[in-house]
Amino acid sequence: MPVSPLNRRDFVKKSAVTGAAVAAAGSVAAAPAQAAERRPEKKNRTWSFSVLGTTDLHSHVFDWDYYLDKAYSDSKGNSVGVARVATLIKQQREAKGEEHVLLVDAGDIIQGTSLAYYFARVRPITDKGAPKHPMAVAMNHMRYDAAALGNHEFNYGIEVLRKFESQCRFPLLGANALDAKTLRPAFQPYTVKRICVPGAPDIKVGILGLTNPGIALWDKDNVSGKMVFPGLVEQAKKYVPRLRALGCDVVFLTDHSGLDGSSSYGDELPYVENASNLVAQQVPGIDAILVGHTHVEVPSYTVKNDETGEDVLLSEPYCWGYRLSVFDFELELVRGQWKVTKKTAQTLNPNTVDEDPEIKKLLEADHELVVKYVNTAVGTCTEDLSAADSCWKDVPIMDFIHQVQMDTVKAGLSASDAALPLISVAAPFSRTADIPAGSVTIKDIAGLYIYDNTLYGKKLTGAQLKDYLEYAAKYYHQVPAGTAVDTATLTNANNFWDYMYDTAAGVSYDIDIAAAEGSRIKNLTCNGTPVADDQVFVVAVNNYRANGGSGYPHIAAADIAYSSTNEIRQLMIDYVTSKGSLDPKDFAVTNWRLTQGGTLVF
Repeated sequence: MPVSPLNRRDFVKKSAVTGAAVAAAGSVAAAPAQAAERRPEKKNRTWSFSVLGTTDLHSHVFDWDYYLDKAYSDSKGNSVGVARVATLIKQQREAKGEEHVLLVDAGDIIQGTSLAYYFARVRPITDKGAPKHPMAVAMNHMRYDAAALGNHEFNYGIEVLRKFESQCRFPLLGANALDAKTLRPAFQPYTVKRICVPGAPDIKVGILGLTNPGIALWDKDNVSGKMVFPGLVEQAKKYVPRLRALGCDVVFLTDHSGLDGSSSYGDELPYVENASNLVAQQVPGIDAILVGHTHVEVPSYTVKNDETGEDVLLSEPYCWGYRLSVFDFELELVRGQWKVTKKTAQTLNPNTVDEDPEIKKLLEADHELVVKYVNTAVGTCTEDLSAADSCWKDVPIMDFIHQVQMDTVKAGLSASDAALPLISVAAPFSRTADIPAGSVTIKDIAGLYIYDNTLYGKKLTGAQLKDYLEYAAKYYHQVPAGTAVDTATLTNANNFWDYMYDTAAGVSYDIDIAAAEGSRIKNLTCNGTPVADDQVFVVAVNNYRANGGSGYPHIAAADIAYSSTNEIRQLMIDYVTSKGSLDPKDFAVTNWRLTQGGTLVF
């Protein structure tokens, strides 16, 4: 398959010294006047190079689905994993020349798969004698030049992150990850790479890394009092001029931050979550930005800088190794200074190339350890529990999550808080999750609860709880009474994704999808009695939501009644292990439903 519109021959031509034309052999010498007329102008020296970019790899090394225990597949024919991406990168280096290629990542590396969990919790890389993190091994082999910190880098605590950092032969960059006490960079802000040009000055490429300010909320338990995360624009304004002052000919940013200027955590922080477009627009001196965090594919996107009028080139490759971004730069040496004359970006799909055999050799044993771990049986289930309808029906598999959350919080409450009514909120993370009848393995539960969230108990009033549920209900598109409901188009209104949509257990309520947003929650009751505005509840909720994730009202500022560092997934595994059998009769209760003008939908 073609790896780039620009092959090595083209690169060599573009990177050659442009000189005078050579007369053909045997030609008659021109008269001096004629020769002067024909003599071409002396052209400036030119050179070309590329920056290859990945993002949101989330510890996908191989093209494998640990939750389903088989090779990854989807309806679009995508592949996952850096092992395939590594082959594309080799092709790019071969086509363009090793000296013409840099390799950068935009963060979220060490969390996201069962492999990531295994080397953070089951056999932690922080243990004495433990092997290196598989992502460090793979990325070192691929010869990354730099990587930005992602917000999920902090999920397992700073100690695990620092150990991973020590194992990488490239810097983890975070210009806006500061020590909370000194306000000095807690990680390297930038790196400068030199591209050698024979017979000319090196091209200096400054790579600045920026992470997501939402870390302060989402991983509050791990970073509070230790690190602070100011906005991307603020820190880029500080460091981009510094890179230019160091003589950088090209300034390239790698941002773990999306493109649209939005935030998912409400107004709790003054910084924008997805700010890469704002950085490009408001900070002069940037040539290009590798974008991450939002798990979308944006092959090429241009933003004009307000101050200079110059175009800034952005690209975001799809997550998990689905795509590789390729930035191609052309430069000209003008009066001893390299100037960018052209820049383009595209994304490449690795689904038609083989996995890198060297990465397979390096990490096959680690992979097999994880496969064995996720296939460990922890108990049985009396019937098949599916999440296929979990986004529009109250199904038993979601009640399993609610029951574990409520049991755990209840056991940890003080005597006074234990007297309050207890409820649970949780989101349907995966519509494909299924716990089969018969043997239940770790992968079955991990496929249902795919995040490494921990558990909180927070206090909300009845009025606040209703606001919370109204906020969740904006997940549904409005469907007028009497209109047919199509589940294919019912959900994900307002870019509200499944992982953002919380249902509640412990209270009963209807969601009227015929009503306007903000007035959809009907018949909210607790133990058969209407919920009073001043009634106080303890709400079992994961740490991401408890700290402001997805922008739910009231919950981030609510009083804490319980907190734990144990992952909810592990609590679910422990529940099945202790009981021996998972039986929906123990927890399944239909307490919420969709209606249209009071008429039941399903």
